[in-house]
Amino acid sequence: MASISSLVSYAVNIGYWKDPYIEFFVRQPKEKKAPEISRGYYARVQGVGHLLKAFLQKTECNCQIINLGAGMDTLFWKLKDENLLPRKYFEVDFPSIVTRKMHYIKSKPPLSKPIMESHSGESLLIDAHSLDSSRYAIIGADLRDLPKLEENLKKCNMDPHLPTLLVAECVLIYMTQEHSASLLKWVAGMFQTAMFINYEQVNMADRFGQIMIENLQSRQCNLVGVDSCRSLDTQKERFMLSGWETANAIDMMKVYAHLPPDDVKRIEALEFLDEKELLEQLMQHYCLCWATRDSSHLGLAGITL
Repeated sequence: MASISSLVSYAVNIGYWKDPYIEFFVRQPKEKKAPEISRGYYARVQGVGHLLKAFLQKTECNCQIINLGAGMDTLFWKLKDENLLPRKYFEVDFPSIVTRKMHYIKSKPPLSKPIMESHSGESLLIDAHSLDSSRYAIIGADLRDLPKLEENLKKCNMDPHLPTLLVAECVLIYMTQEHSASLLKWVAGMFQTAMFINYEQVNMADRFGQIMIENLQSRQCNLVGVDSCRSLDTQKERFMLSGWETANAIDMMKVYAHLPPDDVKRIEALEFLDEKELLEQLMQHYCLCWATRDSSHLGLAGITL
């Protein structure tokens, strides 16, 4: 299965969106990717980005972001370039992935320099599976072990009183429903003012969804949390049952329809797409879900696409 990083790198290289940092984390893919995959990624990047920037605007960047299952994500560096850094940006992933990412950061000045530029203090704290600076921290942790996750985040000066945005992209579906529910409840209990953006599969009970599940299973990729992805309603329910005040969910076809017409025209001219139907089916089986808790009355419930 092609890694997410190589799919992103391919789409960036073709010109769907700009990301000057992805090349430091992944080799340039040689083989052509299906255009519907790149268009889907474009909608995902734009949709998540729109919600994230709306949160930054509501909080005037006086907030923290926790990117769960961040992988080789480059968002910290892009936000710094746009002068949109929150008070602190955290990334969490399995220790093996964090170790690899830290190696790239330490060995490539275009990645390490922005961290150092935003750092005030004497020295960075670095150990085998974490790096902590004033504005950026990366932590190796298992999201199913909440006491350890909380301990590691607090060691890196996570502030429970600060408005907090959590982002999870194709993460919860790989956790059992019990584990993902525990995570969502933990977040709702930890932060009084928070927003959670979740991007992942939806409508998985139909034939197309079943084929997706079977294809992934054949690659030893088990979607153990798929029951929460049966519909947009089940996606919203999981938040409402876990202590969140509001929850919204829309499929990616609707996200695509919300994109500015000029953007759509530009990206559709990049590659010829023969089968529009496949793109629509694919987009109808992924969604953006966002939930809020807003004790500070910042107007988070009003954030929409």
